[in-house]
Amino acid sequence: MKREKPGRPLIECRELPPFAEHSLGTVRRAFERAVPCPLGQAWLKKTEVGFAPAVVRTGWRDQSLLVFAELRDADIFTRAKAHGERLWELSDAFEIFLRPAGRRGYVEFQVAPNNLRLQLRFADARAVARARKTGSLEDARMGGDAFRSRTWLRPKAGRWFVFAEIPAASVCGRPEPLPGSEWFFSFSRYDYTRGCEEPVISSTSPHARPDFHRRHEWGVIRFQN
Repeated sequence: MKREKPGRPLIECRELPPFAEHSLGTVRRAFERAVPCPLGQAWLKKTEVGFAPAVVRTGWRDQSLLVFAELRDADIFTRAKAHGERLWELSDAFEIFLRPAGRRGYVEFQVAPNNLRLQLRFADARAVARARKTGSLEDARMGGDAFRSRTWLRPKAGRWFVFAEIPAASVCGRPEPLPGSEWFFSFSRYDYTRGCEEPVISSTSPHARPDFHRRHEWGVIRFQN
């Protein structure tokens, strides 16, 4: 995994051929040459007890970013019952943050193990501050299906997997060609264990403190021809 200064991950995202998205084995093979981007806890001197590794791989096809995450997890579960719930408060959750270069607005997409989704768009940092102050996400919610996802649970192996297809139009506000463009990104997770009061969180970004919305610490995706 290459690094941008100061230590931010750099992904050179390459085009993937068509593949069968319903099969975990086929999806894994499609991404096997993509460089893994690991999640960690950069804000700590050493990872906390209960930390479980996870890696994310990316590619693109047509006008969509493709994301595949493999997450180790000793207790895979969710209390979420519907799309649009505050997944990070209810369950294990995988999160995707994306912002096109040169723009202030960005999206946050979340996926629970049962494939329920939350999709948000923040106009800028002030919109995030407003949501935190009021406790409401109503101004940030995106309608329709901003992205597609699929999950696979393998509790005996202590792993679950997420595949997501994210159209450029959902991130940029309109369809745009991907080759030659740059997006800022961060992948993160909330890893809950029943019986523990707090989840273990981690991120691909070198955050100085555990705040996933610190955009200046996100990595860079460069879409390759």
